Amino acid sequence: MSRPYTKGSRAFGFCDKTGFRYPLNELIYEVNNGIRTGMRVGRDVYDPDQPQNSLGKVKVFDPEALYSPRPDQGIAESRGFFGWNPVGDGGESPSGNGAMALVTGLGSVTISIVLSG
Repeated sequence: MSRPYTKGSRAFGFCDKTGFRYPLNELIYEVNNGIRTGMRVGRDVYDPDQPQNSLGKVKVFDPEALYSPRPDQGIAESRGFFGWNPVGDGGESPSGNGAMALVTGLGSVTISIVLSG
């Protein structure tokens, strides 16, 4: 049985994106969302199929909740500010370089409740 097409080792084709001439065996099919678009392009302008097109096709198990979590017992330590040498120590150490002084403040809130009768 004979082949329906010749090998075309010396044949050339044109890129569907740029129109540049390439050897026919170097043109590759573009793929979008896992399906060939029918466009044949050169390898230097080929745009690979993007992973975000495949969202929902892959089953992902990514739990976020913890089983039996425990509250933080070091609340005061976890809420404190600190510094380190050479950045600074907040000016609280005996060296007192104070390169990183943290200043915070808290305003006030007024709540008014109006009863209509």
